[in-house]
Amino acid sequence: MKQAGTSLTKPTPGYLLVALMVMTTPSCETNQLATARQDGAWMPLFDGNSLRNWKMTDFPSPGPVTVKDEKILLSAGQAMTGITWTGDFPRQNYEVRLKSMRVDGSDFFCCLTFPVGQGHCSLVLGGWGGSLVGLSSIDGLDASENETTESIEFENGRPYAVKLSVSKEKIEVWLDDENIIDQAITDQEFSVRLEVEESLPFGIASYSTDAALWDLAMRTKPGKTSK
Repeated sequence: MKQAGTSLTKPTPGYLLVALMVMTTPSCETNQLATARQDGAWMPLFDGNSLRNWKMTDFPSPGPVTVKDEKILLSAGQAMTGITWTGDFPRQNYEVRLKSMRVDGSDFFCCLTFPVGQGHCSLVLGGWGGSLVGLSSIDGLDASENETTESIEFENGRPYAVKLSVSKEKIEVWLDDENIIDQAITDQEFSVRLEVEESLPFGIASYSTDAALWDLAMRTKPGKTSK
């Protein structure tokens, strides 16, 4: 039986025109981002009911993306399944928070790709067999090879609170209120692996793993939000 809720699958040609019309319609989230830039308030990126302002990331052979019980569910595909934000997004001096959970599987349940100045970077949680954490990539070195590499044993079915902060000086990451990454930006080159480029400029993905996402929000910090 088909479960109730919102669902995204790869569009067929018959739906292409409709999809383009939806994606080019001005969104209230863009106005909310402008407001957030003025007062620093948290702006929800997920309304708990729909995938508004998100599109299914164009990965090869992904699983379905659905909304159920106020969570975004990324179902395991042959490789990566994800969502990409279609609205405006700052490039620096911002924070993102979310709850994420590996429902089933043994690989990364949260690959958060985000802007860093003129480049982009990905935060990997639970990769390379289920425990690797790090930023990918720094000076061409991915999350398993640079100074942010760490091993954390993640439990399936347990929610994790994630917070990302990007300033002009550094990238910081907190996991359940513990600061796990404090990475300087100066004189570093940030990039993403080829397979996650479809997540740009801001997106979240899992790898052959069922994942759940909720409580997604962002806010800006004092200073310029673009570079």
